[in-house]
Amino acid sequence: MKVLVIGAHGSVGKILVKKLQESQNHFPIAMVRKKDQLEAFKEQGVEAVLADLEGSISDISQAAKDADAIAFTAGSGGSTGADKTMFVDLDGTVKAVEAAKDAGIDRFVIVSALGSQQWLEDPHPDWLDQLGPYYPAKFYADQWLKNSGLDYTIVRPGLLSDDEAAGKVKLAKTLVESGKITRSDVAQIIVDSIDNDDTRKKEFDVINGDTPIKEALKELEQ
Repeated sequence: MKVLVIGAHGSVGKILVKKLQESQNHFPIAMVRKKDQLEAFKEQGVEAVLADLEGSISDISQAAKDADAIAFTAGSGGSTGADKTMFVDLDGTVKAVEAAKDAGIDRFVIVSALGSQQWLEDPHPDWLDQLGPYYPAKFYADQWLKNSGLDYTIVRPGLLSDDEAAGKVKLAKTLVESGKITRSDVAQIIVDSIDNDDTRKKEFDVINGDTPIKEALKELEQ
């Protein structure tokens, strides 16, 4: 399966591209917005395309034309302002979803944020209010995907770390506690979810824990 990785130059995206490249069943297409990033992936033997989430839906759809699935790992990052959060994390997701539909791609796996599904709950966890527009952007982006008709999986990781992959997680539709998870483990969850029927039309919070990733995904709440 060819997987368009949106956000391929990001911290999770780079790991995901490598894992897909090394897998037996999948092939990555790295979507980037700069020519030097494009050339870097091509030098690694990875198919790459130029497109910008702040561009048009048709540009993203054209970038996705050869893909069978989309893995959305893009994010504006912690150092940007509210405008970038809205243009990338919210508007960028909406454009990517619409581009997937235009390109005839049904499978869409997205990296969101732990607890974002609780945004409209009253009361909701206090920490959801501490990052400005970040959590509402993630919440409404996920809602758009869920209502799109696409075959989605929404992965909501806890605080990302660069530690060595643990290979074990704790996940649930809603976790009552926060925690960390390695970027490598998030990337592996995406790889293991792409063609996994157990993860279709599912969403979950996830942190590192005691259950092997494949086993945890198999035990997802129905």
